[in-house]
Amino acid sequence: MSKNDVDAYLSSVSEDKRLALQDLRERLLALIPGGEESLSYSMPCIKLQGKAVAGYAAWKNHLAYYPHSGSVIPKLSHLLGDKKQTEGGFQFSQDERLSDELLVALVETRLKDIRERYPKLDI
Repeated sequence: MSKNDVDAYLSSVSEDKRLALQDLRERLLALIPGGEESLSYSMPCIKLQGKAVAGYAAWKNHLAYYPHSGSVIPKLSHLLGDKKQTEGGFQFSQDERLSDELLVALVETRLKDIRERYPKLDI
């Protein structure tokens, strides 16, 4: 799985969703230096040393963000406002650009989670 798989995924969604997810993709890659793109659960994902840090997807009526950990969203629910959320992710519209503050918090919280669970990894 690679960048090409993510490119193929994005080419399969409508233009408005593709543009929104491409923007999210670029911003996440900037926040996760050395991140490796792949698909996880058939959705785009950025990993470090094989551990998923951030995932995203297009659905029929919304976009979604997945930190690949059930502990991240509950810790940050105060930043998500009225977005529909579960322990595993949250939904947002293709017209909404997630704030830099939220993306930084999502990535930093997930990286901290990975460091605590896998102390031998150099992340």
